[in-house]
Amino acid sequence: MTTEPIAYEAARAELRDIVAKLEGGGQSLEESLALWERGEELADICRRWLEDAGDRLERSIAEHDSDAGDGNGSG
Repeated sequence: MTTEPIAYEAARAELRDIVAKLEGGGQSLEESLALWERGEELADICRRWLEDAGDRLERSIAEHDSDAGDGNGSG
């Protein structure tokens, strides 16, 4: 079974819904455990998205810095 990658915003929204359900209570132990496990999966997805975004920003900044320092600017 292959799963479609989930967007950061969708993962975050689902995680917030799960947290609200867990905080509200009313679920059986089994339901609470299933929600917790899904929440852990979503937290990992969000963490990977944020780490990847940070890496992209660092690469972009490094490329910009190297372009600015190569002496090809006008002036």
